[in-house]
Amino acid sequence: MSAHFTLSERRIAILGLGLMGGSLALALRGKCKALYAYDPNPETVALARQRRLAEQASKDAREILPEADLVILAAPVGAIIDLIEKLPEMHPGSPLVMDLGSTKEHICRTMEALPPRFDPIGGHPMCGKETPGLPYADATIFEGAPFALVPLKRTSNTARRLAEELVSTVGSHSIWLDPATHDRWVAATSHLPYLLSACLSLATPPEAAPMVGPGFRGATRLAASSVSMMCDAVSTNRENILQALENFRMQLDQIETGLKDSSSEGLVEILRSSQSARQHFVPEQHSGAPS
Repeated sequence: MSAHFTLSERRIAILGLGLMGGSLALALRGKCKALYAYDPNPETVALARQRRLAEQASKDAREILPEADLVILAAPVGAIIDLIEKLPEMHPGSPLVMDLGSTKEHICRTMEALPPRFDPIGGHPMCGKETPGLPYADATIFEGAPFALVPLKRTSNTARRLAEELVSTVGSHSIWLDPATHDRWVAATSHLPYLLSACLSLATPPEAAPMVGPGFRGATRLAASSVSMMCDAVSTNRENILQALENFRMQLDQIETGLKDSSSEGLVEILRSSQSARQHFVPEQHSGAPS
């Protein structure tokens, strides 16, 4: 296929129809030449067919892959790695390959081993919900979200341009990163928040349930995420997450010290610093008192 073909002229296969893959299929529907979908779960495939998510949906990737010139891997990290290793025997052509996994170093190393006929690039949309699965798919979750693009040394200019076009088409904005930087940053902005949400849920006395308000619900929302999916993600980013936990523990120690200070001056300074820090990360939102 010509290197100048745009997204509208591409035949796209999405492998994995969970929240992310299903949402991407909805966002791309009608914006490419053809759309194919795969998921190993027969019920998910049946729902995809019922919703007319793609021209063809199958629980056998071999039925749809040969038709595609752009393959998007939208499964959990472990499943993505497994699919990459099987791609050479499932696809006879020379497709562009993009993954949506939440860690990149392991995935990109596996992509490097693909035969030269494949043109791979890493990707990771920073969006989602705590409710997994195709029933909760929503094309709008990508709108305004950062979308990391992680090229390999072998990634062609064609793959880069098409990835940029895909990101723009779904309403996100691209951030180009190397795999190590991506995994270090996502440990702090995604994996650590999930673990802290889990800790807060466990540390709260069950008898306090009648006093739960929006502050607690918001702070523990991520604890409702799929355990298998999150364990799969954090297990491929252990060292970065351990460093993020160490940084958090240092801040927690400072808050504890501030609480023990009867003057509260140290605590006030820490909390004011935290307000400024949050404005750096989330400038368009303003803090409010929790309830």
